[in-house]
Amino acid sequence: MKNLFSTLKKCMLDGEDVVMVTVLASSGSTPRGAGARMLVGKDGRLIGTIGGGMVEYECQNLAKQIIEEKKSGMKSFLLKPNQVEDLGMICGGDVVVYLQYISHENSEILNIVELILDILKRDEDSWIILDITEKVVWSMGLYSRNLGIKGLEIDEQKVRPFLGTGATQFEVDGRQYYSEPLVQSGKVIIFGGGHVAQELVPILTHIGFRCVVYDDRPEFSSRDIFPMAYDLITADFNKISDHVEIGKNDYVVIMTRGHNFDFIVQKQVLRKDAYYVGVIGSRKKIAAINAKLLDEGIPQHIIDKVYTPIGLSIKAETPAEIAISIAGELIMVRATKAEELKEE
Repeated sequence: MKNLFSTLKKCMLDGEDVVMVTVLASSGSTPRGAGARMLVGKDGRLIGTIGGGMVEYECQNLAKQIIEEKKSGMKSFLLKPNQVEDLGMICGGDVVVYLQYISHENSEILNIVELILDILKRDEDSWIILDITEKVVWSMGLYSRNLGIKGLEIDEQKVRPFLGTGATQFEVDGRQYYSEPLVQSGKVIIFGGGHVAQELVPILTHIGFRCVVYDDRPEFSSRDIFPMAYDLITADFNKISDHVEIGKNDYVVIMTRGHNFDFIVQKQVLRKDAYYVGVIGSRKKIAAINAKLLDEGIPQHIIDKVYTPIGLSIKAETPAEIAISIAGELIMVRATKAEELKEE
């Protein structure tokens, strides 16, 4: 996302008109879902993808026409068997794509792009919002808790109930809008870089979580085994506050190489204000650690908030299966967090 909007800003400052192609909706086995994006200039695709194949090829050609006509537009693709085969899909699917013409002279869009790039640096829930009522002159805006609505004339209170963890279309006061998350606050701090963590980080990164891996062994907190991690920390488990900040929007996953290290980390973490704390382990191990936490002065009601055994109950056994169960639980918790935001 950052690279795409950085490229868009550069194009505008360089005097180049472009088209932002966004998948608004899809059904069936389409290669990319709602929210997939690419940027197209007069000479073709600049950055991003909406899945390749026929749809992407057609959209590139349409984008070139749009740059000449200087009008945005929408295109629906009803994929036929030969097109499905071209896309490498098992069965058919439909795709609705919006092609937004962006003039380099459009200072309002440039302001929104600069806001987006700024907000991508923050740990703050935010959403991109498009006004899609009038197909040829759609507008782009954004919403965040601190900034409110920027770039669009719309009642914030009427919009918030529609802002969730995925892309959605909705109507407010007779106008049609599309929204998708820009930033979902909170990082996932994973204590222990073992086999489950190595399976977990790619899954979580793919679904929009920023992962920080913390281990006291350099070989288990390296970029070689965690190329997708947001950050890597090699440090003593006894002094985690010296190396990582745990905030109220953060998710903590504890899966070190032994019960003693899990306890050392947990007794520190439970004195913080993390949104989620999950601990791997058997029920017997958990009961023993909980007794020690009580002896350390951690209140029972705080201990009871810990998700343990971690992960959804799907009879997971292998590291990959356990990682999937944990990812499922974090998806559920994140969705609950989004619902709480709507109700505030």
